[in-house]
Amino acid sequence: MNYHRKNDYFMIQTMNGLNLIEEPFIKFTKSCEVISELTEISVGTTPHEIVYSEDKMKLFHYKPAVENPCQVPVLMIYALVNRYYILDLSPDKSVIKNLLDKGFDVYAIDWGYPSGMDKYLTIDDYVNGYLNNAVDYVRRESGADKISLLGVCVGGTLSAMYASLHPEKVKNLISFVAPINFDTDKSLLNIWAKEMDVDKIVDYYGIVPGDFLNMGFLLLDPFRLMIDKYVGFLERIDDKKTVENFLRMEKWIFDSPGQAGEAYRQFMKDCYQKNLLIKNKMEIGGKRINLKKISMPLLNIMAQFDHLVPNESSQPLTEAVSSTDKESMVFPTGHIGMFVGSKSQNEVCPKIAQWLKPRSITSKDETPKSTDADRDQNKTDVKKSKSKKSNRKSKEIKK
Repeated sequence: MNYHRKNDYFMIQTMNGLNLIEEPFIKFTKSCEVISELTEISVGTTPHEIVYSEDKMKLFHYKPAVENPCQVPVLMIYALVNRYYILDLSPDKSVIKNLLDKGFDVYAIDWGYPSGMDKYLTIDDYVNGYLNNAVDYVRRESGADKISLLGVCVGGTLSAMYASLHPEKVKNLISFVAPINFDTDKSLLNIWAKEMDVDKIVDYYGIVPGDFLNMGFLLLDPFRLMIDKYVGFLERIDDKKTVENFLRMEKWIFDSPGQAGEAYRQFMKDCYQKNLLIKNKMEIGGKRINLKKISMPLLNIMAQFDHLVPNESSQPLTEAVSSTDKESMVFPTGHIGMFVGSKSQNEVCPKIAQWLKPRSITSKDETPKSTDADRDQNKTDVKKSKSKKSNRKSKEIKK
């Protein structure tokens, strides 16, 4: 009798043990199937063509989603760190596609990967060179005298610089989680940057490695970014869509171009360490940036839980400009969530479209038609710009 009871007890415990491992085993089997079926992870798939290029920079024009898009094109400018395609990560997580579907004519800049020959590029080269040439191309090809700029993160900082120096070319300015005031202790990045020996880094590397910068970003929130997210991923590894989205994000996070040393040096010193931009004391190309010269309509977008660019860093732009038509919006999400989260597609993009559409109507006087002569002049201007840049590099190298 005792023998049978012990045997029954053993069988019950065995079955309980099998039940405990059944669910993990099924998940493991399913995850193997999901991973084996994966092909290449695609990003930036919204249809587009390269319409202009200069050195490493490329200008994309996206295929309009409506027959008659808004008259004023939108040029999207992302940061020099990481890649533009966070704005077009997948069809259901795409700021670009969302704006196209809402009737906008969208262009975007891909800054590319700087190489050793680019280490002497300055902020002036990026703002008054590449960005200005891209803006002029869009203006001429679209026939619009002024265009809208949508600058994201540091791309928003560059856009603000550009709008202050070339206000006659900018119809609307959208600043998207962009740092403007760098004197804040709400972000570890701002605290660390103040003590950084920028000269030593730039003099040693020339081109500041993307991996070096990326590690700094990961260390801002190491537990969440280096441990917690992978634990969460393993818990849902049997879901194909989750795996695909995770791998797309990983691809973007670790796709970090290096930074042109001289541009990095000035940005870190003038912005992060001296906070000259918000004080209207920063100079590029011999010209002082005065944010008061930004008089066009401004939309300043911020993320409430942004650990990279706190609201304290972005909000001062609204007060710094002279625009009478200006608005600030704060959304309850984080920095990256502004581009790929559900709120991005369901709340942020619709709000941008709602704000921008009535401000994207031009009168006949503002829309001169593009001519062949204009296009030829644009090509000539680009050649001159390249020649000046090459001369500048040659002088630096000779030194």
